Amino acid sequence: MSIEPLSWERGSQLNDPDLRTETVGTSEAQRWSAPARSANLEAVRTALTSVDSLGVVITGGRGVGKSSLARTAVSELGPDVWTLQLRCGTTTGDTPYGCLAFLLARLPQAYMGSPTAILRGITSLIRSDAAGRQCVITLDTAGSIDDMSAGVLLNILLTGTARIVAVAPKISDLPADFHWLLTDRRLTEVRLDNLNELQTRQVLLSLLGHRVSASLVSTFHKMVGGNPLLLKALVAEQQQSGNLVLSDSVWTLRDKVVLDGAASLEDIVRSRWSRQSPQEQEVIEMLSCARRVELSRLTTVYGAGIVADMEDAGLLEIDASESRWVSLREMYLGDVVRSWLSITRRRELRNILLAGQEPDPAGMTVEELMAFAAWTHECEAELSPAMALAAAEAAVQLFDPRFALKYAEALRRNDPQWVAGQRQKAAAYLLLDLPVQAMAALDDISQPQLNSLDVQEYAQVIAAKLRVMVWMPDHAGRVPALLETARERLESEAGNAKEWPDPVAIAANRISLSEFEYQVFVGDYAAALPGLEAAADPALNPDLSFRMNSAMILMTALAMTGREMDALSLMRQLGGQISDAGQIVGLRETFTERAYYVLLTAGQWHRCIDLLSPSAREIHQLPYRSAATELAAGIAYVFAGRGAVALDSLLSAVAQLELRPAQGIRREAFAAVAFAYAQLGNAGQSRKYLDKLQRIGGAADHVTRSITDFCADMAGRWLNDTESVNRLKESARRDIAAGRYTLAGISLLGATVHGTEADFRLLEEVAGHRQGPLAEISRLIALGTRTRDAKTLLAGGELAATLELDAVEARCMALAVDFARQAGDPAAARTAQARLDILASTVASLPIVPSSGSPLLTSRERQIARLAGRGASNRDIALDMGVSVRTVEGHLYQVFTKLGVTSRGDLTGLV
Repeated sequence: MSIEPLSWERGSQLNDPDLRTETVGTSEAQRWSAPARSANLEAVRTALTSVDSLGVVITGGRGVGKSSLARTAVSELGPDVWTLQLRCGTTTGDTPYGCLAFLLARLPQAYMGSPTAILRGITSLIRSDAAGRQCVITLDTAGSIDDMSAGVLLNILLTGTARIVAVAPKISDLPADFHWLLTDRRLTEVRLDNLNELQTRQVLLSLLGHRVSASLVSTFHKMVGGNPLLLKALVAEQQQSGNLVLSDSVWTLRDKVVLDGAASLEDIVRSRWSRQSPQEQEVIEMLSCARRVELSRLTTVYGAGIVADMEDAGLLEIDASESRWVSLREMYLGDVVRSWLSITRRRELRNILLAGQEPDPAGMTVEELMAFAAWTHECEAELSPAMALAAAEAAVQLFDPRFALKYAEALRRNDPQWVAGQRQKAAAYLLLDLPVQAMAALDDISQPQLNSLDVQEYAQVIAAKLRVMVWMPDHAGRVPALLETARERLESEAGNAKEWPDPVAIAANRISLSEFEYQVFVGDYAAALPGLEAAADPALNPDLSFRMNSAMILMTALAMTGREMDALSLMRQLGGQISDAGQIVGLRETFTERAYYVLLTAGQWHRCIDLLSPSAREIHQLPYRSAATELAAGIAYVFAGRGAVALDSLLSAVAQLELRPAQGIRREAFAAVAFAYAQLGNAGQSRKYLDKLQRIGGAADHVTRSITDFCADMAGRWLNDTESVNRLKESARRDIAAGRYTLAGISLLGATVHGTEADFRLLEEVAGHRQGPLAEISRLIALGTRTRDAKTLLAGGELAATLELDAVEARCMALAVDFARQAGDPAAARTAQARLDILASTVASLPIVPSSGSPLLTSRERQIARLAGRGASNRDIALDMGVSVRTVEGHLYQVFTKLGVTSRGDLTGLV
């Protein structure tokens, strides 16, 4: 038998000390990869245990875990199965009986006279070694199988001597006789593909032993293309470098993944690299540096044939866009190769592709700008001022503040783009939760420079200052004065031209938009509504950018002031217009953020999750955006009463925010985690995060502050803290006074679990100022509780069920059980109790427990009631329990009296 050196395909799996006869144990690779391959493992197990089956063939690309799956499947057969492991290397195909050489060496000389004798001898030897046990042969085919070995193996299978687990990249790598067995369904093919993202998460959980952040999963999955062998190597490299850290019991990335010095991955890449032609190697080098190249440009430089061949070989990926961008299919390949290249070589490749001409930033997407800027930086070349500014703006859009700062720093004070660069620096510092540094960047623009700016750039600088000032308590009070100063400056510049598209009109619109942003930031939604409605009206405002951005702020204002359905209608309208306004910077991101809050306050948490999902793949690769996205998903779940589901996202967000604080949302994350734990009845963990919340400060916009306070107070309410209930009511009163009826209604709904008559009248009154199903649920709960009407509460519960608000539905059903029994309505009580029993499995800690429900029954009464409800007669119950019939009758009388029912049929669902 031939054992080859370490190859790219087999990786560390070839380091087994002995590949001869052995009982295969579960290896480390089996343990960490098994969770992701459960379906494949079951298919292999079935093929090895079915009566008519001769075994299984596991196929798949390099590194997908074929051998690991084979070992796991065989090891699970247990000690009663004798196993034989064979391997065909690249040289054994030319040697007769190559993969059976070690068995051939054990045969007596008498068997060596003919192929038939050898066949009988090897078959007898295997049977003798098996000693009556079932035998399974594992055949790993890195090379071709010689005809003599194939004939022996076929005889072993057909005589029932053994079954086989064959491992091969493709079916065509196996002997022709195996194809016949596959066609005849005597062998089963199990095809392994690279892991999908969910499987990658399962492998990471198994490897690391703790929760993993979504950004970590997505980044690693994209880098290795779902290849399990590479994934394990990448994990080891990032742990060793200190970039993969355990933060608050969640594994996450400290910063972007850099593979400089990644020894094990480099070994894998060099093995693959050596098999490529020089021209293919240069294409890989080019794409390693450029990240993406237009197909037409790449074929001009290297020819269409080489690009087509590399795509067929799975090295390249060509997207379906108009430009047909070409990139390396596996990111890690480019990251490792790039680390090999000298500065001189990087510049040489850059010159080959650009032919001495820098592209126009105006015609590039944000991703193209970032890739070009990164390549230029790696070449230690200078970006032109226009390109540096465009790259900084792109980095801000992509929530990559450190690169934004790097590119903005490349601008000199005498460059025409310097002031705009300072704006991007300020935006980047805000993303890093550093408002003082952001304001310093803007204050660095001198008054003479400010005075010399054209009106549009001046308005942009003022807008940037306002965005920073609201995050600084000692500056926030100066916002109205700065707005007034800006308007005076624009009035003095106006002259006779004030209509759009005059620059002064555009600048004035930007200042108006800043005022709207400020009003929403401080929660003055009602005051902002008239101006926003006028600004969002196409008949009144031809400025598309101003109109669309104003309409998105209007969505939030409508949602918070009780006009939830109007907000949803506007959201649908704007969603259909986003593509037509794609040239407006940051518009889609703004829409997603504001639409999320519209859906959340309308109780439509499922749509919140759907809204976050389409762009999740891109978002999770960007560390500063991932935490916000996971926090948003967690809050949606916790608002729905699904604390257990929420915790995965919330704890992942907290772990990332501990490493990289972001604007005002760390406090929100702590409050949401506390609420989630409270819903699960875990008071200790809930109080832990409430304590964390109290220890940190920081500014936040009104929506974020409202969610933070609501989650914290609701956590306290679930923990029976009366002060939390009082704070919820006080918050509702403030919101009512400011016209924020939606927020008031949500707070009152939470505060009135054990409310007073006055509380419920107020909740009902606030619901009358609102729109939509959540408002109607609040009204029904208030009315049903105040009037003790079970049917009204059942209606409220049914409506809550349509929104999948489990905790709210449970509240309605628990009250309905009590009120129905008190009113002598067994049918309503039965309906409510049955629904409550179902909810008890999903709502870990019920907000209200029926006071007159089954806990009033004694243990013996509950036992008898359950049997009676199932149709058992009194005599059968007496025999079953070992008591007299008279005792059963007495207990049933007590049951009927306590539950307010009159027949045995009414007991169904009540106990």
